[in-house]
Amino acid sequence: MLSFILQVLLFSFILDLAVCAIADPTVSSWKLHEKRSHVPAGWTRAQKHHPSASIPLRIALTQSNIQDIEAFLYDVSHPDSHNYGHHWSPAQIAAKFAPSAESIRTVRSWLIESGVEPHRVKLSPTKAWLEVTSTVEEAENLLNAEYHVYDHESGTKHIACDSYHLPEHVIPHVDFVTPTIHFDAKLRKRRQSIRVPISQPGKSGPKTTGKVQDIFHQLGNCDEQITPICLRALYGLWYEPVAAKANGFGIVEYTPGSYLQSDLDMFAKNFSTGLQGVSPTLVSIDGGVIQTSNENFDNNGESDLDLEYGMTLVTKSQNVTLYQVGDIIEDASFNNFLDALDGTYCTYSGGDDPTQDAVYPDNAAGGYKGKEDCGTVQPTNVISTSYAYNEADLSPAYAIRQCNEYAKLGLMGVTFLYSSGDSGVAGDGGVCLNADGSQSTDGKMFNPSFPGTCPYVTAVGATQVSPGQSVWEPENACEQVIYSGGGFSNYFGMPAYQRTAVEEYITAYPISYPKHVYNSTGSRAFPDISANGANYVTAVDGAFIFIYGTSASSPVVGAILTMVNDARIARGKSPIGFINPAIYSTGFVGGFNDVTNGTNPGCGTLGFNATTGWDPVTGLGTPNFPSLLSKWLVL
Repeated sequence: MLSFILQVLLFSFILDLAVCAIADPTVSSWKLHEKRSHVPAGWTRAQKHHPSASIPLRIALTQSNIQDIEAFLYDVSHPDSHNYGHHWSPAQIAAKFAPSAESIRTVRSWLIESGVEPHRVKLSPTKAWLEVTSTVEEAENLLNAEYHVYDHESGTKHIACDSYHLPEHVIPHVDFVTPTIHFDAKLRKRRQSIRVPISQPGKSGPKTTGKVQDIFHQLGNCDEQITPICLRALYGLWYEPVAAKANGFGIVEYTPGSYLQSDLDMFAKNFSTGLQGVSPTLVSIDGGVIQTSNENFDNNGESDLDLEYGMTLVTKSQNVTLYQVGDIIEDASFNNFLDALDGTYCTYSGGDDPTQDAVYPDNAAGGYKGKEDCGTVQPTNVISTSYAYNEADLSPAYAIRQCNEYAKLGLMGVTFLYSSGDSGVAGDGGVCLNADGSQSTDGKMFNPSFPGTCPYVTAVGATQVSPGQSVWEPENACEQVIYSGGGFSNYFGMPAYQRTAVEEYITAYPISYPKHVYNSTGSRAFPDISANGANYVTAVDGAFIFIYGTSASSPVVGAILTMVNDARIARGKSPIGFINPAIYSTGFVGGFNDVTNGTNPGCGTLGFNATTGWDPVTGLGTPNFPSLLSKWLVL
């Protein structure tokens, strides 16, 4: 673990280096830029890559002013700021963070001095990336690296190296280079004839325990069955939208995950008013489709859950936007979705890196043949996602760059919610970290999730109404079927907005685990808040079943915050945007129902405890809608 964290610290140091100029680049010494400590599970090194093979090098240029992005975001998000709610336009963001002319010039000059012909060095339209199509031999000489071909158990192949270097004078101008060390993958086994995506996000849930025998519609049964009326009672969500046309709530799904309209109608008939026959507004990204050829829990459970509860809680008056990402063949990654929201995030000519993200047009039979979506989608005010990676699946550089993109969207007034995971302090699938940074089911070190650990999103954990208790009693941390994901990041430092809350927790409830088991150096802590995640009655594939997971918690919180936005917009105010600086502030004390019982086990431990105040199991607690509404309306 020590070596793993040292690598993280080394890269963080590299990212923070000031821009400098070297008078004579030819004498600049080489420095390690990124290194991978292990080959991820499921991959094996097959052979040395052929020297004459073509390889598309893409160099992510350091963004200007990125060191100030947190201050910019706090300026429009902290309730004490005079600029609260004065969100930026996309044009302002593009201008503020575009790489400098010096960075472009320095990296381009290095490439040309190294023998790359000028016509082969291409700058992306957003000026964020330089692209060079080279041979493996040339790339190895440029990066002081050695490329190999790796095989995955699914049949997919991947090109990567163990480490790479850059000249010292170039390092301050480069975030990272692809393809290099990255294995940003959540792969599913499929038929060998179907292409398998490199980087589709994994799902932290949901889980099911099977069919519901008899449905109860009374509040007295919420310890056995969670239905919309239970959630309204738990969180005080009795509200009818009045500014729905000016507001927006988005839910993200990744193909082949998709809802069935018959399931939405079945749920609406039992639990909703006016929603039978109503569909979410589909925004197809990179060929995203509502597929009906594979109907089963794995493909329909997530989407059905998110939409049935999200649409019902915001009522028929408020439209819900479904962002369906990726075609049926190739699928997609978080980056593909972010490209569609912000054109400045696209890598090169509107495309992505084929070693990490889905690339469109998809030339496979049946694939999406259109141009990849790049800055084509208007983000809704609130966006909920119930998919995640383990933080350790990604390199620090890749995670940091994506995290900064969430900050940019927060500057635009978008609230991003991510489920915190369903395996307690362990990663998705119950895997934990080993000392060398690898992941396994017998690992002993806590394994946080991502993007939940990004300080610019709101991570949502899970609670439950425990057996024998009522909705009028405090909830407990979820310990039925799943455990609320939580803990401390290995990549991101602690943001200022949560420092007081986390320090109070650590002081009042000292953590007894050895320092190597979790990151005890003062890092980003999660989750931020939580909501019920157990016993959801959900219509899936024509039957009502029980579903569990932070997958349920995130869209519920999204619906609540969407109603807060409705009330603000109706009064001529801006959406709430990035909420973390506000909810951790003293002015929001009492805005959440404190959760003080339960743990989030994993990695051979009981995990952490839910306690008074913030804790790394349930965060600040569950939403108290009337209280939150009154607090946000005065800002």
